Amino acid sequence: MAFLHTLPKHLFTRRGWGMLAAGAFTLAAAQVMGRRDLLTLALLLLVLPLVSLAGVRLVKPRFRVYREFNPSPVETSAPAIVNLAVARTGPGSGRVVMEERLPAQFGQAPAFRFPSRSATGGTSRYEYHLTSRYRGQFRIGPVTAEFTDPFGLSLHRRPIDDGDVLTVTPAAVALPATGLGGARGNDGVTATRVRANPSDDDVMTREYRHGDPMRRVHWAATARHGALMVRQEESVTTPEATLILDHRSGAFAGGLGTSMPGLPGHDGHAPATSDTFEWSVVAAMSVSAHLAERNYSLRLLDSGGDPAFLHSPSSPEPAAEEYSGASGLQSIAESLAAIHLSGTLHPRRDGAHPDLPGRNTERRAAAGARTHAGSDQGPPAFDDRLMDKLSAHRMRGPLIAVLGRITKEEAAALAPAAAYGTDAFALLAVERPAEFQDVLDVLRQGGWRAVAAAPKTRLAAAWGQFAQDPALPVAPASEVRRGAGVAK
Repeated sequence: MAFLHTLPKHLFTRRGWGMLAAGAFTLAAAQVMGRRDLLTLALLLLVLPLVSLAGVRLVKPRFRVYREFNPSPVETSAPAIVNLAVARTGPGSGRVVMEERLPAQFGQAPAFRFPSRSATGGTSRYEYHLTSRYRGQFRIGPVTAEFTDPFGLSLHRRPIDDGDVLTVTPAAVALPATGLGGARGNDGVTATRVRANPSDDDVMTREYRHGDPMRRVHWAATARHGALMVRQEESVTTPEATLILDHRSGAFAGGLGTSMPGLPGHDGHAPATSDTFEWSVVAAMSVSAHLAERNYSLRLLDSGGDPAFLHSPSSPEPAAEEYSGASGLQSIAESLAAIHLSGTLHPRRDGAHPDLPGRNTERRAAAGARTHAGSDQGPPAFDDRLMDKLSAHRMRGPLIAVLGRITKEEAAALAPAAAYGTDAFALLAVERPAEFQDVLDVLRQGGWRAVAAAPKTRLAAAWGQFAQDPALPVAPASEVRRGAGVAK
């Protein structure tokens, strides 16, 4: 019987293989003994498993599968409950063994029998839990069913649905309170947070119209204009913040060949990432949540002035730049779920397959730490296109830049942008922060509060350094030098 364990298990059951073996033995005995009855028995033992195998593959029972994730999307390291409902929609009966296919990182695939003991109305319901340490989009399923014939001789395993995509978003880290408004405001006079509150100066007037309530009559304006005037309050301005998210491959170690788990990209390969980029993604999520909790509306751009999530496969609105409220923060989280490094990638020198974040990144990053961050990236970074976008919303709130390895030239191109925000914060995710002191100095001279942090640095600690890093005085926005972008 030990021989049966070495036989393929996707064609016949142990009973089927045993019947085939018995048929082969009986056929040999019939040849030796010359018995026709043994020959008939041998043919029956050999043909019956083959007929069962053909039947179980030709007859395809139909099922309907409904899968729901709660919550959806889910944050990294948070459990997601998967509710699975399976119903038979075609003819057939009997019990079926089923299994839910899962990516390797989720552990062992759950297996169950259909119908379940608690089946109602022909529908069986199941529940299991998933937890992911990595962000991304993951194919959950399909459900594979193992069918067998009424005699239990043959097997056929096939998927009965297409599966569903589970989106895992980066979890936000609580950040310490830091002055976001700064002392500068529109034209260097009033901070945005002050202007966001209504005051007597915000009151405007218009001519009285039939039906306007008399309580809205503005008597002082009426006396000045010699006609009945009513109050027309200006809508309260929501404070705004702009985030610049750098995702160029040359600015992060991921350009040297690491990849993120999850669904493949448009080219069939796993999207590129790195430890420093993963840290910057968490930073962008945390800063967005930190600002949204303080009722800021958010605008996210990339280093070239395009929408930050234009190329994110998980973004609900790739072309969107502005986000507000809880729905806006949720959209940012989903967009960050599968965002990856863009631009020309550097192939692995050892020829190995890409691995998950965290493996040998330090060694590869050290080899390219001095590489020009944008030398092979196509569109220039921090040029007039980005400056025009920032200028259109000048002095409406803080400016935050989450960057990777940038050069002094790129820092000099970005530095004048500090004049467009009520305050400016630059957070550099690099492997060796001490090597970027000159870059930080250039940014600080332009009016930025700049901090460099390694992937092992706690994000809250890095954010807290902004309170101890006052920026130097900066020229008014009207004096920002144009055409400061880095030539490519």
